[in-house]
Amino acid sequence: MSVNRPGWAPPEVDPARPSVARVYDYYLGGSHNFESDRAFGEQALAHFPGLRQVLRDNRVFLRRVVLYLIAEGIDQFLDLGSGVPTVGNVHEVAQEANPQARVVYVDHDLVAVAHSLALLRGNDRATAIAGDIRKPRAVLADAVATGLLDLDRPVAVLFIAVLHFMDDADRPASLVEEYMNATAPGSYLAVSHAMRVDQPGVLNAAKVYDQARSPNAFRFRSRGEIEALFGDLTVVDPGVVLVPLWRPELTDDAVVAQPGADYPGLVGLGRRD
Repeated sequence: MSVNRPGWAPPEVDPARPSVARVYDYYLGGSHNFESDRAFGEQALAHFPGLRQVLRDNRVFLRRVVLYLIAEGIDQFLDLGSGVPTVGNVHEVAQEANPQARVVYVDHDLVAVAHSLALLRGNDRATAIAGDIRKPRAVLADAVATGLLDLDRPVAVLFIAVLHFMDDADRPASLVEEYMNATAPGSYLAVSHAMRVDQPGVLNAAKVYDQARSPNAFRFRSRGEIEALFGDLTVVDPGVVLVPLWRPELTDDAVVAQPGADYPGLVGLGRRD
């Protein structure tokens, strides 16, 4: 069966194969997704209707953490697994607060990279590169080669809603450590990650990712496993917390209600001293 290919889709991309990046774009109300992505997303939402809100909370966390980092003097960002551009991208938030801020986006999804480059046309302080973030040396070399990243100065390394798509065999904690060891003192690590909860709807939504043709299986981790991702970094207050509870005072979309015990996501920010 043939699938209509939108004009914005790179020829290398198979529109019949869902992508985590494009499904996330769909959840957030974006337009850079295919029918296969929307069908995939609806399957997951049928099990856990609250998923869309969790991911929107995640996007708000991204805005808050970038604002915090800019206030701390950070002016360069490495966004790993950045996904398809949608409202509230890192460069939009950062450069509104500091026009000199520089951003390098990295993703393996060619649609995400193509659209990031289109969005960034004319912006000489932000770019996107294709790369496998499980290969830190190659990614860091390519990021530095853009001329936008200076590893001798503090940098913010962002793993936003990406590490839970890595299996334990990928050794995510060691991977994070390798990235952070390449940065200067005063650098920061921001993480958002799906937390294991005893909620059938959440677990069944995750199984959609495991069973679909998408190559990205889903790996919930415990609070302890997520906290361990920060290694020996100094975790910034309020620590590793449920997504909506991380410094809500930084934006005008304050938490309406305390998340329940079944809220399936944690976030945190660590500093390399």
